[in-house]
Amino acid sequence: MTTNSAYRQALEHAFRHALDHFTRAEDEPVGATVSLDELRARLGRPLADHGTDAAQVIDELVRDASGGIIGSTSGRFFGWVIGGTLPAAIAADWLTSAWDQNAAIHACGPAVAVIEEVAGNWLKALLGLPQTASFAFVTGTQMAHVTCLASARHRLLNQMGYDVEEQGLVGAPAMRILTSTERHGSIERAARILGFGKRAIVPLPCDSCGRLEAATLAGALDVDNGRPTIVLLQAGDLNIGAFDPFAELIPLAHQHRAWVHVDGAFGLWAAACPRYRHLLQGVELADSWTTDGHKWLNTPFDCGYAFVADAEAHRGAFSHRTSYTMFVGDARDQIDWNPEWSRRGRSVATYAALRQLGRLGVAELVERTCAQAHALVARIGNLPGAQVVWEPTINQGLVRFLDPRPGATEQDHDRWTDETTASIVATGEAFFGSTTWRGRRCMRVSVCNWQTSETDINRAVQAARRVIGSLAP
Repeated sequence: MTTNSAYRQALEHAFRHALDHFTRAEDEPVGATVSLDELRARLGRPLADHGTDAAQVIDELVRDASGGIIGSTSGRFFGWVIGGTLPAAIAADWLTSAWDQNAAIHACGPAVAVIEEVAGNWLKALLGLPQTASFAFVTGTQMAHVTCLASARHRLLNQMGYDVEEQGLVGAPAMRILTSTERHGSIERAARILGFGKRAIVPLPCDSCGRLEAATLAGALDVDNGRPTIVLLQAGDLNIGAFDPFAELIPLAHQHRAWVHVDGAFGLWAAACPRYRHLLQGVELADSWTTDGHKWLNTPFDCGYAFVADAEAHRGAFSHRTSYTMFVGDARDQIDWNPEWSRRGRSVATYAALRQLGRLGVAELVERTCAQAHALVARIGNLPGAQVVWEPTINQGLVRFLDPRPGATEQDHDRWTDETTASIVATGEAFFGSTTWRGRRCMRVSVCNWQTSETDINRAVQAARRVIGSLAP
């Protein structure tokens, strides 16, 4: 068998299965339909002594995984904040695997390195960030936080005469992270990875709209004023999509020589849409920012972005040189900005997605999905036995389901909400997640898929209506 025919057979089988997956998404259940035990039984066969034909491997893989693939590419997926996959992005991602470039340095993959350089500059322009900022393409906002906060650690400790990359953290001045109670869990993980520890995080209360107030931050900054400090702000928090008042808070933090980092995992994309851009007024004044491509840009997993205003601090935290590394003129070597060494060229899918959509397409996608989130929350929240807990600021909202029994307590409503949400997911018509917000269990509504249509919204609402009716005593 020739090399060409060996690849062709396996890829053609994968292509047919992929197209079938997308074609059937409109009618297939959005959630999983098989149990953990069944998946283990199917996929957990002993590893054979002899190999298997590549096309057969693909066919059996698809067969055995059937029912265990969540329909996150479907327009009826409203759980967490997971986008679908744009056609150009997924096709580019296939090419990324076929090209198999190690996107660590320019010499390993010249075209992929330039694609990343161009895509990074496009993103900065689209998101309204300083064109002089450095950037990194990482796995997601989790690693983007690590990248940005490592850059912050470098500069803040360097300003105190301490070289953390050379000396390590033992004996370093203790750092702190001032942030709101609405922070994402990835912040704690970043603090652990970077050696700050969870105790370095100082949670500050928010106002009734989930925003950090200037007086609260000022009071926290005045305490232990000489300690190296990172102020972490939200651009679209996890539950309600709240935005901190950047134009007030960032100058205040800078007066205290703090580094300001913005968690914009999905909310930073509001900058690309004229209707919602005002929510980010002043955000460009920060020192670092994060967001994801696999959310609103609808690239395949994994794809996140880190941006750092102080390029020298960014490079100082990560740059590495070896005797066997090949350097090419003024080319951008990705390893200088990333925590990874061996890495796939994830910028290729971003490049393709941005070219497919264009500036106006990104803006339209953000505005349309925000409107769909409003429609979902309003229509489901106004059903009998349901309650709108939070109307979306952008594309995130909360709904609660009330136990109809006389004398039902808040705990009863919590249980009823979880049961109702699970029952809606079990219909296969739509997928929602659950969360606890301000002590109450809610169904979280998130919309960011490019394929979501009015028909998808209607199906989700009707599923909720039927479930509520079936659960009523």
